[in-house]
Amino acid sequence: MNQRFPMTLSTMAAMTGAALLLLLAPFAQASDPLPARAGEFSLKLEPGLAIPLSHPQSQLFEIGGSGTIKALWSLNESLDFGPSATFVALPTESGQGDSGRAWAFGGGLRLKRPHTSPDNDSLYAISPWLDADALYVRTGDLNRFGYAVGAGLAVPIGVSRAVWIGPFVRYFQITSPDRANFDTRDGRILSVGISLEFGSGVRREGEAVAAAPTPCLDRDNDGVCDDVDRCPDVAGPKDNWGCPPYKRLVVKPDKLELKEKIFFEWDKAIIQPVSYPVLDEVAQALKDNRSFRVQVEGHASSEGAYDYNMALSERRAEAVLDYLVARGVAKERLISKGFSSSVPVASNVTEAGREQNRRVEFIVHFIIVNDGSK
Repeated sequence: MNQRFPMTLSTMAAMTGAALLLLLAPFAQASDPLPARAGEFSLKLEPGLAIPLSHPQSQLFEIGGSGTIKALWSLNESLDFGPSATFVALPTESGQGDSGRAWAFGGGLRLKRPHTSPDNDSLYAISPWLDADALYVRTGDLNRFGYAVGAGLAVPIGVSRAVWIGPFVRYFQITSPDRANFDTRDGRILSVGISLEFGSGVRREGEAVAAAPTPCLDRDNDGVCDDVDRCPDVAGPKDNWGCPPYKRLVVKPDKLELKEKIFFEWDKAIIQPVSYPVLDEVAQALKDNRSFRVQVEGHASSEGAYDYNMALSERRAEAVLDYLVARGVAKERLISKGFSSSVPVASNVTEAGREQNRRVEFIVHFIIVNDGSK
């Protein structure tokens, strides 16, 4: 063709847009109209043959090669956008002289059948596509405007659909402004080849995925699940099993373990003032943890008559219970019981062992407590 292509760029752009809509209209229902997959990235490579379609290129050059690379981001499941770069090289017919070369940089839009569409069979998984790009073209020492429109089919490789391959055809036109002593005819090139696209893939229906961790019950929101939280009603650090860092006691799953001994007056059920701080902290721990019901146990050494020691251990346990009630712990959450010398924790042969056996313990029972419990 010795004449310039008579169709204006605006007319061709309008026809291209109409063709895109008509070709992919049957697939519009397969995609969500909202950008459900917006922002996903893919890289597309298009190696192919370059065929000159117009004079003087068709007279001067033979069929050559072309390559296009596109970076594409999804606007939604059917529409992508991104930059592109194209290189075209056409060898001379005689094999002598400079080959025809052109670099093109720009970007545009691609309309495609969603890659997330169901694939009841392999044919149904094919994704037809159309795209259009506006380009800055460099040929020799000249800067020109150009555009390209392409079409093709993409078929997924593998069930993850992370790689797509298929044939394509691309029409590439380089415009030339009116300039003295220059051939101002547009250059028209047709590229055909195989496109290869790499993306993030999609998860198929029924595909195994890592199960999200099931949220656990955490009443005090301290990050420790209630099934392992020793203080589920009051926040505490994980390294202390979810309990506040009490100074004089340790909360264990089955008991409140005191770090200090409770002292009584000799042979009486009267608590000495030196033990008030540790019992105050026990009362606070019970108010912090309303699900605790505590059995206060009194124990004695083997010195003296068993029955006498039983009565003394019971009175001392009751004295501790009364102290806790006076500090605001509901009485119905407390039980007192004496054990005399029947449950030693050390040998009664030595004085040190007998001293360990004279003790008060707090055995914890977990119960469901009404919101109004103290």
